[in-house]
Amino acid sequence: MRRLHSRLKRTMWLVSAAYLLWSRSVGAAPLNYLTSFGDKADATRPLTWGVLAISVAVVAIIGLLLVASIWHRPGLAGPSGEKLAVSPEAGGIQWLWIGVGLSSLVLLFSIVWTVAVIAKITSPPSKPSVVIEVTGKQWWWQVRYLNDDPSRIFTTANEIHIPTGQPVLFKLIGGDVIHSFWVPALAGKTDTIPGQTNETWLEARVPGTYRGQCTEYCGIEHARMSLVVIAQSPRDFSAWRMHQLQASAAPAGRAAAGEVEFNMHCGSCHAVRGTEAAGVLGPDLSHLMQRTIIAAGTLPNDPAHLTQWISDPQSVKPGVLMQKPELSGTELADIRAYLGTLR
Repeated sequence: MRRLHSRLKRTMWLVSAAYLLWSRSVGAAPLNYLTSFGDKADATRPLTWGVLAISVAVVAIIGLLLVASIWHRPGLAGPSGEKLAVSPEAGGIQWLWIGVGLSSLVLLFSIVWTVAVIAKITSPPSKPSVVIEVTGKQWWWQVRYLNDDPSRIFTTANEIHIPTGQPVLFKLIGGDVIHSFWVPALAGKTDTIPGQTNETWLEARVPGTYRGQCTEYCGIEHARMSLVVIAQSPRDFSAWRMHQLQASAAPAGRAAAGEVEFNMHCGSCHAVRGTEAAGVLGPDLSHLMQRTIIAAGTLPNDPAHLTQWISDPQSVKPGVLMQKPELSGTELADIRAYLGTLR
């Protein structure tokens, strides 16, 4: 008896350890939707698992019934060319009633559960602490932090910072075609549609970086239109926000020459707060070097990839509106040096 108890205890420990390792690996997946890290996602996770379990059960039951019917009624084929009479089997109709009845109950249960979850997550539990306007464009995300004080409004791109433990309201706009905003670890999908503003909200329970993605096909580079949500403690978020409102330090040396080249070649599409560059077609590059990604998550933000992206964007994202610039090696180095000062 003691040996059996010891084996059971060991088995339970191994199962628990395996589940812990599995849950950690799943939670670390870039676009995992089976684990959650915020109040809104917490409410939808059981529904996701429930519908997944029901779907698997339906497929398994239908498959088993199909196999059973084949094995139970072998040899129905008649001689070649002979017509077989079709006649109802006694008692067979009851299986239809049972199947339709059970399916209807399960479907009704799923509908009621879904409606209850949607009603629960429609509005945030408290007044949002931050309001962010996100515009989906081909193929990047414009992020604008709104405020009642116009001097505290600023724009960034593809990387969204939010405070932990506080609901954040998102106003979603389609800048050209329909896109879909999705950060699976924090919330479900919401479309960004030209001509209207949709709203959703997110709340992150713990600090971390959460991957997002456009999930509505929007053109050739749809698959390379991602974003990251960086959840920070309220104190760190406030410090980040205050820094974003400040202008970058004045460049010197090669970077100063790079600012002139940047304004000439790039300033008509990109903006840098506090400078002559005031373009609106491309992402705002103020404090660019604080971001972890460029090209909407296609490349990490480091000197080598930044140089690659500036010199030949079409080789990275074919079809992107940013064309290959006509730059000499010196001009490219100067611009890269200037962008390196945008911290």
